[in-house]
Amino acid sequence: MSPRLGFFDSGVGGLTVLRRVLERHGSVSCVYLGDTERVPYGNRPPAEIRRIAAEVVGWLRDQQVSTVVMACNTTNALARDVAEGQAGGPVIGLIGAAAAMVETRRVGVLATPATVASAAYSASIEALHPGALVVEQACPAFVPLIEAGDCSSDELRQVAKAYLDPLLAASVETIVLGCTHYPLLIPLLKQLLPDAIQLIDPALGVARQLDAVLGVPRSTPGDTLELGQCRFCVTADPDGFANRATPWLGARPEVHLQRLQS
Repeated sequence: MSPRLGFFDSGVGGLTVLRRVLERHGSVSCVYLGDTERVPYGNRPPAEIRRIAAEVVGWLRDQQVSTVVMACNTTNALARDVAEGQAGGPVIGLIGAAAAMVETRRVGVLATPATVASAAYSASIEALHPGALVVEQACPAFVPLIEAGDCSSDELRQVAKAYLDPLLAASVETIVLGCTHYPLLIPLLKQLLPDAIQLIDPALGVARQLDAVLGVPRSTPGDTLELGQCRFCVTADPDGFANRATPWLGARPEVHLQRLQS
């Protein structure tokens, strides 16, 4: 039986992870769930995030997925154990993958308030790189603005500058994009940062980890993503999700409405 992946996030952000996996491996059988009814996760209390993770991963298990990809840093930081208890199979996360990609001693992390409060990135990076300086910056405005659909707005540029200031003041050499929505901001962030600062997209690390599940990667990425075996589900606003997903996927996906909450 070929592997079937289950991806989940609060919205379109997890598509950045799915895209990296499809670029590396071509056509992949998968189910993607965007919990758009409850976006953003990162401003919610930890207990609620853990309840949501149990519900979402339980639903993915019922879809017969063989591996769950936590395409959401907030649930990864606060509910990895919950996901592992519900999944019935392997669970792939982002935080360890990102920590393994760090190569410098002064590291900034942009993440949701809940992820920053958990200190999961600091713990993971410092475990692999003892003595590293890790500065975590909460970015509560990023996900709502990204979900609104304009990643080059003046408002987004202004909040990005404010969030980057503490990292620049700490002379970081690397910035980890600690939320799967944030790679959508890479063009904007590159405009605001010195060229010498490396941006780390944990999705690249996740795609490499999935070699163990999906096999040897393709030698060269295809020009277009192969979406034929991907099923997209959301808990609210399927048309809006499809519109926001189209630029990132290169094609408009068919999106199904899936109610989770009783």
